[in-house]
This record gives sequence, structure tokens and C-alpha cells, in this order.
Amino acid sequence: MARSVTSTRAEALERQLTIRNPWAVARKVVGRALLHALTIVVGLLLMVPFGWALIGSFKAEAEIKALPPTFLPSHWVWGNYGQVWVSSFFTNWVFNTFEITIIATAGAVLSAAAAGYAFARLRFPGREIFFGMTIATMLLPFEVTLIPTYIEYYLLGWLNTFLPLTVPYWLGGGAFFIFLFRQFFMTIPIDLDEAAKIDGAGYFQILGSIVLPLSLPVLAAAGILSFIGNWNSFVLPLIILNDPQKFTLSIGLRYFQMQPSADAMPTDNLLLAGSIIMTIPIIVVFFIGQRYFVKGVVMSGLKG
Repeated sequence: MARSVTSTRAEALERQLTIRNPWAVARKVVGRALLHALTIVVGLLLMVPFGWALIGSFKAEAEIKALPPTFLPSHWVWGNYGQVWVSSFFTNWVFNTFEITIIATAGAVLSAAAAGYAFARLRFPGREIFFGMTIATMLLPFEVTLIPTYIEYYLLGWLNTFLPLTVPYWLGGGAFFIFLFRQFFMTIPIDLDEAAKIDGAGYFQILGSIVLPLSLPVLAAAGILSFIGNWNSFVLPLIILNDPQKFTLSIGLRYFQMQPSADAMPTDNLLLAGSIIMTIPIIVVFFIGQRYFVKGVVMSGLKG
């Protein structure tokens, strides 16, 4: 208590000294202005590739390949997006991607929340060992398990289906999400669990009625990360799916990199338009949940 009072007095004294010293105030304002200016410049630089793709999606194919390149199109081709939408199987790819992403994201969030709750709240032999083994799986590159995973799905008869892209996410959700939920749940007072147990609530009731309603930030963070990861997934759908009607957008867009033929019109302007269409849901989801996303990531690291 005494330390807290001393700390408060020191902060008040520092504020008074800062107010009395105009040079300190000026340095603080200039420092913040420079920091914001640097952030804006870096943000604009990172947006250059996206801006170039967005502008290129309104160009004709010949103008995209012209040298020297032009920044703004001489003639805005608004029909590129319409051609992409009516091209072969594109609507199938959009619906397939939404279906896989929603199912996989729901599974990852719910199963990781249950596993994180078990590691954060339950007491069982070997809990720390199992948690350490779970975190250790993050050190194993995806490429190392790619061939065994493919063989497993082949033996199960799951090739050319959506099962390999959805079912595994209902079996834990991944080590990172388990860690994220565990760290956040440890910031919630355990007294709430004890009070619920006295009233006769079980573990699933406590998780669903008490813990998860208080965990909106981490739910949003895990949901956004999982949505983006599944929406952009490329390698696994590429080796699992071989029917063009079942492709996702990430591998379906490769059709626009092929040479023109009688069956398709794969051109660079359509590729850019399709890429922009694929990016829109990610931007919308992130901007809707960005406040909870940042809060969930920050709060998950407060307590170990």
C-alpha cells in the first residue's frame, strides 16, 4: 500500500515538473509527432503493393505489361471484375472458400478454447508436461509433416474432399491458439469458477456461461487469425484437391496465370481483379474486430 502511494506521489510530481518545464512538453509533442509521421510513412510503403494491384485490376492486359509501366490506367476497364466473376468455377471457389474457412475457424476457436481452459483451470497429473509438448509442436515446420499428412489422408480416403481442411481444426485448433486461450484464461479470477462449482455448474457450463463471455478479446483475436490463415491457405488445398469445382480461391486464382485457351481467359488483369476480390473479406473481418484483436493479444501476455 505504501509503495503504491509513493508511486502515485512520484507520478504526480513528475507531471507537475513537466507542466512547469515547457521544453519537456515541446520534446514530448515533437517526439510523438515524429513517431506518428514515421508510422504513416511505413504504413504507406507497406500499402504500395496492394495499391499497385488495385490500380492494375482496372487496366487492360496490354497496359499491365507495357514498359515503362504506367501508374494510372489510360482507360479504366471496369469490366475486369465482371469477367472474373463469370469465369469458369469462380463462384464455386468463393463458396468453397467461405465454407471451409467458416467451419475450420469455428472448430479452431471452440476446440482451442476448451483445451486452453483445461490447461489453465484443471489440475491433473502431467499437465505441465502435456502443455510443454503442445507448445513444442510449434517448433516443427509444416513441411516436415506434409508427406506423412498426405499419406494419412490418402489412407482415410479423404483426398479431394473438404475433410482434411476442416476436421483437424476441431481437434485442438493448434498449439498457438491453445497457448493464447490459456494465457488469457489465467487473467480471469478463479473465484468465479469456484462460485459456479458451489452452485452445481460443471466444467462445460463454467466455460460456456462464465469464462467465454468474459473472453471476447481473445475470441476475436483467435477468430481473426484463424479466418485469415484458412482463407489464405494454399499448400494443403493444393495437394488435397484435384477437382477444379472444389478448388479454393487461393489455388483457383492460378488458373489466371495459364496461357489463354478456349476454356478460360487467364490474363494478368483478371488475376489482379480476382486477387482484390479475395482480399476484401480479410480486410472487412480485420477492421470489424481490430479493437478486440489488439486487446486479446496484449492481455494474453500479461500473465504466465
